[in-house]
Amino acid sequence: MSANAVASLYRRSLKLALDWAVHRHVWRGQAVYIRSLFEANKDVRDPRQQRVLLRETEKLLETWKHPDPYRAPTAPGGSKYERNLPARQLPYASQHADAH
Repeated sequence: MSANAVASLYRRSLKLALDWAVHRHVWRGQAVYIRSLFEANKDVRDPRQQRVLLRETEKLLETWKHPDPYRAPTAPGGSKYERNLPARQLPYASQHADAH
């Protein structure tokens, strides 16, 4: 299992916990717990056992997936996405007058 796969799984775990925790101090406790779970398995070297751990963790993430995950307000799907867009620039009237 590559270090990138583990790091990605860890980041996704933290983001999932953030979807469920409203307050940062609650999330911090969950983040410390998640870190301890990853640290407990850091010395696993057997590729088969690593794949099993990866699959089990992926299943847990899918099980705990939030039905309405947090989105930054200005991100696509956020409450402020594309709010107050700048007005389109229309061609000047003088350009149309020259064309006639």
